[in-house]
Amino acid sequence: MRKNLAITSLQFVAVDIIGDILFWPIWWYTKGLVNAVLSTGRNIKEQAEALGIGVWLRNIFTPMFGQYDIEGRIISFFMRLIQIIVRTVGLVFWSLIYCFFFALWIFLPPLVVYQLWYNAQGLL
Repeated sequence: MRKNLAITSLQFVAVDIIGDILFWPIWWYTKGLVNAVLSTGRNIKEQAEALGIGVWLRNIFTPMFGQYDIEGRIISFFMRLIQIIVRTVGLVFWSLIYCFFFALWIFLPPLVVYQLWYNAQGLL
């Protein structure tokens, strides 16, 4: 017996939509969470590379502008030390922002469910 194309299509769409709705929380806290962790780590690493803290640390005792006298060395050291401190504070700031968005990823679905439940109670 041949099935109607419309009925077959509706069955496929219904099963697909219901399956996606039921599978979504599982994906969110398994594969999606792994992707979020990797993305957060990658973003923090890219920000650290963009700030170049490692380059400043490697060259902290190298005199700037080829001034090898004692004054040039002292000025170069403290200038680089200030740069390292400021850039590290910036990296900590960006890391906290990335971690906030990661925490938002974890707590957003339960918060949405709670809000839906809370507001549904007000309608009854």
